Amino acid sequence: MKREKNMKLKVIPIGGLGLIGMNITAFEYNESIIVVDCGLAFPENDMLGIDLVIPDVSYLKENIDKVKGFVFTHGHEDHIGALPYVLKELNIPLYATKLTMGLIERKLNEHGLMRSTKRKVVKPGQSISLGEFRIEFIKTNHSIVDAVALAIYSPAGIVVHTGDFKVDYTPVFGDAIDLQRFAEIGKKGVLALMCDSTNAERPGFTASERTVGRTFDNIFSEHRNTRIIIATFASNVDRVRQIINSAYKYGRKVVVEGRSMVNIISTASELGYLNIPENTLIDLEQMKNYPDDQVVLITTGSQGESMAALSRIAFNMHKKVMIKPGDTVIFSSNPIPGNEKAVSKVINELSMKGADVIFQDAHVSGHACQEEIKLIYTLVKPKYAIPVHGEYRHLKSQAGIARDLGFDDEHIFILKTGDVLELDKESAQVTGHVQTGALLVDGLGVGDVGNIVLRDRQHLAEDGIMIAVLTLEKYTNQILSGPDIVSRGFVYVREAEDLMEEARDVVEDTMQYCIKHRITDWSKMKNMIRDSLGDFLWKRTKRRPMILPIIMEVE
Repeated sequence: MKREKNMKLKVIPIGGLGLIGMNITAFEYNESIIVVDCGLAFPENDMLGIDLVIPDVSYLKENIDKVKGFVFTHGHEDHIGALPYVLKELNIPLYATKLTMGLIERKLNEHGLMRSTKRKVVKPGQSISLGEFRIEFIKTNHSIVDAVALAIYSPAGIVVHTGDFKVDYTPVFGDAIDLQRFAEIGKKGVLALMCDSTNAERPGFTASERTVGRTFDNIFSEHRNTRIIIATFASNVDRVRQIINSAYKYGRKVVVEGRSMVNIISTASELGYLNIPENTLIDLEQMKNYPDDQVVLITTGSQGESMAALSRIAFNMHKKVMIKPGDTVIFSSNPIPGNEKAVSKVINELSMKGADVIFQDAHVSGHACQEEIKLIYTLVKPKYAIPVHGEYRHLKSQAGIARDLGFDDEHIFILKTGDVLELDKESAQVTGHVQTGALLVDGLGVGDVGNIVLRDRQHLAEDGIMIAVLTLEKYTNQILSGPDIVSRGFVYVREAEDLMEEARDVVEDTMQYCIKHRITDWSKMKNMIRDSLGDFLWKRTKRRPMILPIIMEVE
């Protein structure tokens, strides 16, 4: 019976289902585990002060002896971003295509992990063997170069994992998606397809990246007399290539601004994925030496991020670039769900400063729409459909596509993060759940900020803080100085002196009560100050600031 149980393949999503980002999935067979991707998510609005969110990899730590390697589909942050944090706890070999590995190595350098990490660059079309698995890299198209799908061969059957993909017959760089290989693997018999769901709600096909190049050409020819500023995703090397091509064609110099943009362009250039014509790229410092109609600025911040270059330019916070009336600003992206407000704020600010803002038709998605998803299903012919990548509604939408293609509910699995799906040629079912979750990264701290700290930050942000400081004489507990009341973020002290005076009286009365009733336990005193001051402030202001009593003792 034991042996029979071991003969099934386990698919365990450790992150990435039900949200955009934090993609990481474990595949386990017998004594072998391989992990596909290791991404981060960006913090929600209520995660105050948090920089990044990374997956909890407790399950991998507990089974470290079985883990054979990390395999990557492409180089976006939501697929590689958590790697430096995870590698500090799990030292495992990495396998990725050339550009993906180039971007990973930049991260490893920053975190001082280059020497301790084994790495291997794999070309599309090649296979690697890890434990009981063989993994084949299949060429796909996406909004970053060198994206691949994975065919994961195990004794229980083949699983095809598409990664993020679209079908682009006319890519800007490199070859089109290897549909022939998908069909060949489909002929062998595929156990399950794990397919990108991000655009599963959108009918039709995703347009080719090349169409954006034509749009840029038109915009450049119509705006010959103005400075052009283009915001796009840093990782979209093909988009940057097309902007540079249009700039070169119309005799403009190119300035790149934004740390992530500079990093990716230099990595892509070093590895031969981006050939920039000589004397086209100039430094930000040199921009002032050229007239506006000879310059194009490529920048980050297309999602309205407050610290990205475009936002700083829009709100006059950038040291070197100011918006001038007549500037043409192009948003070459669509807002990611949840970022719409931030983007429209930046657009309004740019428009008020006299810029001409273009945000239509200058972007195509990197994800497959419904017809491309159907195409992959038809070529691969899987027994089971496992939608991945996306919020629940996206996964559900792909489940609907699978139903249209003839799958019944017993052969479609919408998993939750942490589910353990055991499958073989006879059957598939969710048999358990492993520990998963999100670790919050704040500065150098990983996981040391949890719900309680976030709740305190929310409390401080909404109601402010009031500190009561007093000094007691040792043994007698008589008040020697204070109580002094300090407040931040609660009321403007200079206009609320009466309130502060009354608050001081409340603390003093509480202390007198403690002395009279011989209460000497400091924690009890502090709780009584907290309660009495809290009640008083609530009655007077209908607000509940955080109250911190501080008691000192002198002899």
